[in-house]
Amino acid sequence: MELTFEQLPTAVSRLYTKLENIERLLELKSQPEQHSDRWYDINEICDYMPEKPAKATVYGWVHSSVIPHHKKGKKLYFLKSEIDVWLRTGRRKTLAELNNEADGYLETAKRR
Repeated sequence: MELTFEQLPTAVSRLYTKLENIERLLELKSQPEQHSDRWYDINEICDYMPEKPAKATVYGWVHSSVIPHHKKGKKLYFLKSEIDVWLRTGRRKTLAELNNEADGYLETAKRR
């Protein structure tokens, strides 16, 4: 389909409307899901976590205050968003990252 000069303003208007719709859809998709703050019990948290730890392991983490948790009476609850953040922060640095950090520290120590 070829556009004439007279059809150009209408085509640009359609294109602009479609771009606005795409932006709106991308914004909706980038918003966090409402299910991200789902509550898990001890069995569900064991199934949710990537390494599928045993209940005894999770109880040990709770006792040591290693894992974020909430306690209501005798029941333990875990908030999915807190567990996701906890899992992300457990990342170990690569050897290159550790070397860069050490070099940076040595540079600042030399200046003192």
